[in-house]
Amino acid sequence: MTALALSPTARPRRAVLRLHRPASIVWGAFVLITVGTLLWVHLFRAPDARHPVDPYFVLTDVNNIVNFLGEVLSYTSIAVAAWAAAALVGRELETGTARLAWTQSVTPARWLTAQLGAAALPLTAGTTLLGLVYAWVWTGDQDVLVTNWSYDRVLVPAGPLSVALVLFALAVGTLAGIALGRALPALAVATAVTYAARYFFGRKWDNIWPVRRYWPVQLSATAVLLALTALALVAAFALLGRRTTIKGAAV
Repeated sequence: MTALALSPTARPRRAVLRLHRPASIVWGAFVLITVGTLLWVHLFRAPDARHPVDPYFVLTDVNNIVNFLGEVLSYTSIAVAAWAAAALVGRELETGTARLAWTQSVTPARWLTAQLGAAALPLTAGTTLLGLVYAWVWTGDQDVLVTNWSYDRVLVPAGPLSVALVLFALAVGTLAGIALGRALPALAVATAVTYAARYFFGRKWDNIWPVRRYWPVQLSATAVLLALTALALVAAFALLGRRTTIKGAAV
C-alpha cells in the first residue's frame, strides 16, 4: 500500500537517495567538520593569535588552517565532478541499473532529473553554508591572516563562485557519464574539465577586469559558470534522449 501511495515522481527520487546515501553522509560530515573547524579558528584560535600566550604551533596557526581549508574548499568541485561522472551516472549506465529503472515506468528524462535533483540540493545547501562561514571567518580575522581576496584559495570558496563551480562540476560529470557510458573514462574527463574551469575562474578570471574588484569578479565568473552549467545540462538531456530513442528503435 505504501508503494502505491508514492507518486511516480517520488519513486525515482527516493530510490536515488537510498542508492547514494553513503555519499550524502560523507558530504554532510565534510560540511559539519569544516564548519566546526572554521568556527573553532574564529572563536578560539584567532583571539589567541592577536594576544599570543602560547608558543607558535604550525598545526594550530590561524593563517595555516584558514589557508589549508581554503585550498580544500576551492577543489571541492573536482571531487563532485568525479563522483557525478563515475557514481551518479557513469556506473548506472555501465552496469545497466539505469536501463532497469527505465523499464519500470520511469522515463530516461525523469530518471536523470531525479539523479540531478537528489544531488544538487544538498550540494548547493552545503556549499552555500561553507561559503558563508568561510567568508565570515576570513573577513573577521583579516588582521591575523596573510591573504588577499584575489588568491584562489579565498576567491573560490568565499562567494557564489563556489556554488557555481560545484553545480558546473555536477553538470559536466553528468554529461561525461552519459556521453561515455563508463565510470572511469567519464571520471577522467569530468575531473580534467572541472579542474581547467577551477584554474581559469580561480586564477585567471580576475585578470580580465581592468579594475580588479571582488564582487564584479565573483558575480561575472558565477554568471558565466552558470551559463555553461545550463548548456551542459541541456546537452546531457538531449544526448540521453537521442541515445535512448536510437536504442529503443533498434530493439
